[in-house]
Parts: sequence; C-alpha cells; structure tokens
Amino acid sequence: MISKVKSLEEIVEIIKELKKQGKTIVTTNGAFDLIHVGHVRNLEFCKKQGDVLIVGLNSDSSIKQYKSEKRPIIPQDQRAEVISGLESVDYIFIFNETFPIPFLEKIKPDVHVKGSEYVRKLPETEIVEKNGGKIVFRPIPKDEPCTTKIIKKITETSGDNK
Repeated sequence: MISKVKSLEEIVEIIKELKKQGKTIVTTNGAFDLIHVGHVRNLEFCKKQGDVLIVGLNSDSSIKQYKSEKRPIIPQDQRAEVISGLESVDYIFIFNETFPIPFLEKIKPDVHVKGSEYVRKLPETEIVEKNGGKIVFRPIPKDEPCTTKIIKKITETSGDNK
C-alpha cells in the first residue's frame, strides 16, 4: 500500500496533477493528539467539501510552542500514521510552524476548513482568499469531546484503580 504520509514538496507536486484533473483540493490542519470522535467527524466533514483532503499535521515541536511543553502526548510519526489510516484522508504531511500560512501559500487549496471555535478572523484567511480559495467553518456540537478535556479527565481519574 502506498503511504498517504508525504513531504510538503511531494504534496505540492501531487496537487499540480490533481488540479490539472479539475479536482477540488481541501486542507485542514491541527495537532490531532489522542484521536477521538471529534477528529473523525471533523475529517469526514472536511472530505465532503471537495475531492481531495490534505491534512497538515503540527509537528511535536510546533505543538510544544503553542500548547504546552507537556504536549503532544503521541509523537508526530504515530499521529500521522493513525490519521493516514482514516478513509476520509487522502494525504497528510507534518509541518513545523505554529500557523499553516507557509504551507497554504504553497498548496493554494480551494477550501481550507477550521472548526467553529475559530470564527474570528483567522491569520490564514488572507492567504487562502488571495489564492482563490475559501475558508469553511465546521460547526462543533457542544457535547463533542476535545483532547484537552480528555487529558483533564484522564488526569483526574488516574488514581482510580476500579
């Protein structure tokens, strides 16, 4: 089986061919630490926005910069392998920046998807729109889990041996 995990340079070359075929390119990005149903639902939503879904995965070092020195829980290569196993994901690559602007400039997606928790103006909006794309926000149900809450619950219950 051919790996879905690629370098950004490989992704750029793949996209050139896909765009020649008239395919709609969708991107999203994130840490995807401790994969849960919210991640799966998000990636399925993203895939429905076009033909090809490309996921930018924050590297371990970038997560430490914007979340915490204690994160991520799962190393980047393992996170990439898990995400690549999902049917909705066509390609995945790891990036070191805290924001996706540099890779969005190279990929030039037709659609870039973010969760509705980011409804304020995103730093990446300008670059996506400048290249003819659009930002789509995925509505997030209030009861949907998030990694931070899962980690908190694990920490709170770690002394329980029942």
